Amino acid sequence: MAAHLHRLIWRTPLHNLRLRGRYPLKLLGVPHDPIPGDVGAGRTLLGGRMVHLGESLDLDGADLANLTVSAGFRDMIHAFGWLRDLAAAGPRDRGAPVAEILVREWLATHGQQVAEPAWRADIVGRRIMAWGAHAPLILSSSDIVYRSAVLNNLARAARHLDRGAEKAPQGLPRITAFAGVIAAGLLIPGGEGRVAAGEAGLARAIAASLYGDGGLANRSPVAQLELVELLAQLRAFYLGMHRDPHESVTQALARAVPALLGVTLGDGGLSSWQGGAPIGPARVTAAVEASGVRARPLRQARDWGYQRIACGQAVLVLDAAPPPASRLAAGGCASTLAFELSDGAHRLVVNCGGPRGGGLLPADLTAALRSTAAHSTLVVADTNSTAIHDDGSLGRGVTEVELDRHEQEGGSRLDVSHDGYARRHGFIHRRQLLLAGDGRELSGEDVLLPASRRHRASEAAFAVRFHLAPGIEATSTDDAMGALLRLPGGPLWQFRCKGGMLSIEESLWIDPAGRPRGSAQLVISAEAAAGGASVGWLFRRAA
Repeated sequence: MAAHLHRLIWRTPLHNLRLRGRYPLKLLGVPHDPIPGDVGAGRTLLGGRMVHLGESLDLDGADLANLTVSAGFRDMIHAFGWLRDLAAAGPRDRGAPVAEILVREWLATHGQQVAEPAWRADIVGRRIMAWGAHAPLILSSSDIVYRSAVLNNLARAARHLDRGAEKAPQGLPRITAFAGVIAAGLLIPGGEGRVAAGEAGLARAIAASLYGDGGLANRSPVAQLELVELLAQLRAFYLGMHRDPHESVTQALARAVPALLGVTLGDGGLSSWQGGAPIGPARVTAAVEASGVRARPLRQARDWGYQRIACGQAVLVLDAAPPPASRLAAGGCASTLAFELSDGAHRLVVNCGGPRGGGLLPADLTAALRSTAAHSTLVVADTNSTAIHDDGSLGRGVTEVELDRHEQEGGSRLDVSHDGYARRHGFIHRRQLLLAGDGRELSGEDVLLPASRRHRASEAAFAVRFHLAPGIEATSTDDAMGALLRLPGGPLWQFRCKGGMLSIEESLWIDPAGRPRGSAQLVISAEAAAGGASVGWLFRRAA
């Protein structure tokens, strides 16, 4: 309600009066942007077309007042994230004319009208940082009126954030808004007070949004990567102004980078959790290098909720926590106790993933990707371990996850359980995993145990699903209790199970570009009596 009232004030003459004031004749410096842009996207932009995760927008005749693109694409346009790609595509004299045309049109359309999404606090924060880091692209013009309009809008945006950053939603949006406040204070003369206020606000936002182990409260690896990129760029702003970064920035990066690396697989890219598609290793590596932090992957993020086991060439990442609260994450997933597994650079077991902010997926598919069945774990009666309501919010389900981890000479063992099915079906789901020390064998057992007398268990069908990475050829064995898994260009794996009937079914996987790709899944189907049931299974590397 408070946020809604705050947005209503934007429409009043009072808010416009608040945004008036002096504007700088020049910026105090041009900090380096440590995050590389997409050269291909930049070259496409030079050719008159903007692209984002499979979508495209022809700039000739594009109406910035009525953008017919996805929300993620729209936000990228208003945040001027495309300036990074344009800068990477070629010399300034080629990119500056394109940038100037788009900035002029944006100022004419959105410069004076303070409204969402263009003036949403986190978008404004990103725009200030983009304009500051890529000022040579947008301020190369000899047109004094245009240059003054750009600098005036930058000052207006800073005043807008001075009053609105604290009201941004908790998490990455609020952190981004305060990063914009600090960046504006560093760029605009006389900004010492603004920098101090921004640093205090950033420290509060980080304390409210980051767990002690460095993970964001929304539990999204994609958002975690964006956090590292954001703080790395803010760090570069400080260094570009010959100042030491504030301790809240350096301390947050020191915690966030190991957590981010903890959810990468053997190829160095992100595993797919909480609606995020996998992101390739190049972007992850660039973000970590830009952060200035050198750290090993975090093995146990008890607060953030991810467990990582690395043995031999195998890497396993497990979701060992309840889904995030709806107020902290839009699109949270019922993925508790699911895992992803890789062998070297080859992904073996995956989750279906999510759209990652792209607009290519229909709404019904996006909703289905949040379900428990879209993750590599056990599903009771084709229901979600945490309810997902029709409005997209999360309901009752997993409230407690118990975990026991042992490191031993023969490998690493995880024993985890959750209560997501206790209330509706009367069962506790317990999953035991053992990854051999050489990484060539993963054995597991999924058990349904009666929850309590209060929640009586009843007979129910269940399935244990293992979604396979695209390109893996799965062939059932003659006894229908196993399968041979041929990885494209990789090793051969064997799969065996007991306690249920094995089938190979169709699945899909959202690739790094946000596009669905066909794949397969191994499904063990069984019936649980009131006293419970168990299913054992084994992945073994054959060659």
